[in-house]
Amino acid sequence: MTLTIVIAYYVLLLVVSRITSRQASNNTFFSANKRSPWLAVAFGMLGASLSGVTFVSVPGMVESSDMTYLQMCIGFIPGYLIVAFVLLPLYYRLRLTSIYTYLQQRFDAVTYRTGASFFLLSKMLGAAVRIYLVVLILQRLVFDSWGVPFGVSTVILLLLIWVYTRKGGIGTIVWTDCLQTVVLLAALVLILYSITSDEGYSLTDTVRAIAADEHSRIFVFDNWTSPQYFWKQLLSGAFIVVVMTGLDQDMMQKNLTCRDLRSAQKNMVLNSVLYLPANLLFLSLGVLMYAYIAHHGLQIDAHGDDVLPMLCASGALGTATIGIFTLGIVAAAFSSADSALTSLTTSVCIDIYGRYDDVRLRRRVHIVVVCVMLLIILAFRALNNHSVINAVYIIASYTYGPLLGLFTFGLFVPSKVRPRPHAVPWICIAAPCLCYALSYSAARWWNYHFGYELLIINGLLTMLGLFLSRLHSGIRPSASH
Repeated sequence: MTLTIVIAYYVLLLVVSRITSRQASNNTFFSANKRSPWLAVAFGMLGASLSGVTFVSVPGMVESSDMTYLQMCIGFIPGYLIVAFVLLPLYYRLRLTSIYTYLQQRFDAVTYRTGASFFLLSKMLGAAVRIYLVVLILQRLVFDSWGVPFGVSTVILLLLIWVYTRKGGIGTIVWTDCLQTVVLLAALVLILYSITSDEGYSLTDTVRAIAADEHSRIFVFDNWTSPQYFWKQLLSGAFIVVVMTGLDQDMMQKNLTCRDLRSAQKNMVLNSVLYLPANLLFLSLGVLMYAYIAHHGLQIDAHGDDVLPMLCASGALGTATIGIFTLGIVAAAFSSADSALTSLTTSVCIDIYGRYDDVRLRRRVHIVVVCVMLLIILAFRALNNHSVINAVYIIASYTYGPLLGLFTFGLFVPSKVRPRPHAVPWICIAAPCLCYALSYSAARWWNYHFGYELLIINGLLTMLGLFLSRLHSGIRPSASH
């Protein structure tokens, strides 16, 4: 039954892809011909932002950190507003398809390619982590019983995504993301309903049970050295949205398909409103999930990311829940992976090769991106021992920091001030390395554990390096190289 549901869902995706990719061109693939309705973009982006990582990692993190993740989600709101009213006006004024083209106009070709390269690295790693989690879950629920190896499962999933994105690109993804958001949220609500109905809870009872639970703690003000300290989480949340949305080709490519700046800003403001209650539901699911397991004495030999999949697979919530969960996790996987493949293809074609209209190159790059992602997923399977959502944000802290420094320097430092072009790549490599050394030393010598605020420090170190490079050069370099 589960397989039938997933196949039916994928056929529906192919139908949407077929409709939206008629007479598709490179312009459709990269920018959807600037015709996307802002409400469709906003709703689809919600699902892409949540992803399969949110579906299993956010409920799972309740065990170790209660509902404190909501502090970061509160910080997302000012982050979205910064993107809407600082970055989007810049991108629309310059009529960008790849947002990293700004770095060429503000600095030079070397800085431009450095920024694009850091995006490619960060997005490739982040997307691979997300897909890895989903394939791992599907492997346990479906493929293991068929004797299909993990590598083959990964190839199947990536090929399915490649098929429906290869022609329409972002023009297709805007609409498939809407469908996938509906499925993801419906799966969340149905699983919540399965737990609360089995416990005999009304809506009021559910709220009271969550509030009374030991894992319902949201705010941490009493321990400034903790990674969950409120002000760390709040600031980190704002900056994570700035870099993982505002400086991310994946998310901005969708925004730039809107007809005009005002439409894109409405989309971003709506996202800032929707993201907090959506994550509150996922955290509430986590609280109810652990309470349900304890109340019924279920033997779930799992922690963190594995708990929700194992609970659904156990059959305790009914056999239908297994199908609902599988469909939700597949929808979440497709929603985050399809746009990642498209944005990576866009960045390579435009930022690295500088060939916007080369259809043949675009198709080849799209296939290569799939193959590279496959290799990274297999490598991550061998190395990962942490919560996947934690891994995503750790990767962002190190790889998006240089982008944060480059864009902040470009936006807020007078245009006559420019760093030495050939020093920029070394500065962008040195900043994350220094952050790693600082994080390691602080934990070992002072028992201070950095959270995601490391992203801010990374950006500041990058800016400092750019300033020092400018002072050392003594002259303003030419903008063309």
